[in-house]
Amino acid sequence: MKEMVNDKNKLVVLWTSGDRDVALKMVFMYTLNGKMRGWWNDVRLIVWGPSSKLLSSDIELQDYIKKIIEEGVVVEACKACADSYGVSSELEDLGIEVKYMGEPLTDYLKSGWKTITF
Repeated sequence: MKEMVNDKNKLVVLWTSGDRDVALKMVFMYTLNGKMRGWWNDVRLIVWGPSSKLLSSDIELQDYIKKIIEEGVVVEACKACADSYGVSSELEDLGIEVKYMGEPLTDYLKSGWKTITF
């Protein structure tokens, strides 16, 4: 991920919670508004752990994630987690890039991306 340059205007949101209210009332709201309102130039949302299972089965969250992607947020999901829940194909069908995320997340952190975790 050499293309990532240290930039104070880049945000990674690491969403690990399986709590639906956390998704709707914080993660998705802030991620979408951060991109739409220009608070951040580049916004990435990483679906990791229990959030992948929740997203795969919740139509409202799926519709919301499509809107987030349409606004230009890059959405990625941890393949190891998605595979463990058996939901990789459902996440890919939503337009989410499903891949092993350990190294990409490490690169984001080392490249100076601001990171918040839910």
